[in-house]
Amino acid sequence: MNIAVIGGGTWGRALAFGFSQKNNVGIVSRRELSLLKTYDSHKVRQISLDKALECKYIIIAIKSEAMREWLKNVNFKRESIVLVASKGIEISSGAFMCDIFKEYFPNLNIGYLMGPSFATEVLKGMPCALNIHTKKQKEVEDIANIFPSFMKIYFDNDVIGGEVGGAYKNIIAIAGGISDGLVLGNNAKASMIARGLVEMCRFGMFFGAKESTFLGLSGAGDLFLSANSILSRNYRVGYALAQNKSLKTILEELGEIAEGVLSTQAVEKLATKHNIYTPIAKQVHQILQGKSPKESVKELLGNDVDLKKF
Repeated sequence: MNIAVIGGGTWGRALAFGFSQKNNVGIVSRRELSLLKTYDSHKVRQISLDKALECKYIIIAIKSEAMREWLKNVNFKRESIVLVASKGIEISSGAFMCDIFKEYFPNLNIGYLMGPSFATEVLKGMPCALNIHTKKQKEVEDIANIFPSFMKIYFDNDVIGGEVGGAYKNIIAIAGGISDGLVLGNNAKASMIARGLVEMCRFGMFFGAKESTFLGLSGAGDLFLSANSILSRNYRVGYALAQNKSLKTILEELGEIAEGVLSTQAVEKLATKHNIYTPIAKQVHQILQGKSPKESVKELLGNDVDLKKF
């Protein structure tokens, strides 16, 4: 066994299942192994963290907010190839995942997996295309061989762009759910997604990302998927907020983390610090803090909007 997935959440289990189509895979998870068996793969088994860190290919799918603390307690072999499948920005520091990894392991052979991919569809073997963002393509490109045939892999050297896309799309997905929850219609929804893409691009380019990245899989692709589907946890958060449910109740019912809730805090903090214009993210942040979704929509679309119709 030379492949380990660290993280037993929905995405971690889906990746383990995908890799098991061609390989034996170990997974580090606090969940019971019996849950893994429901995905019909006899090639996936639970292993210890120590065993996982001995593998050549290490895929990390833990919560982004827990990444720094986790990295303080691990070490990687020099020949290991690490793939980070977590999407988010650290709230306290505003650091991207690549910044945190660089701080602890500056010479690591590492890539960041981004793009439109619902775990439930990966578990069914449905086709998707993803980006691996890396500054070390020559060193890590061999990892593409462990992916199953239904997962097409492209490489891209814009790491910051990939990370911004992966985090920001979750914020716009919450907004997408709010739009549908308020039954604002297709026109308003399309406008919100289009402006959300512009906002994502503006935010990312401030930190050195390439504009073209946001027109690809890690930007527009992931955004269009997440902002339009009930399969997205972040979309479901937004939809429920529009139904006047409290965030606490929503997250309890969800049962899993919705990264957009955390990413919104991080983006709002960075946007305020650097004076970046992010109106949608700002309103989503205020809604998560308790503001009425209808009032936020009124501010975004104009005060002449008659919200009594919705």
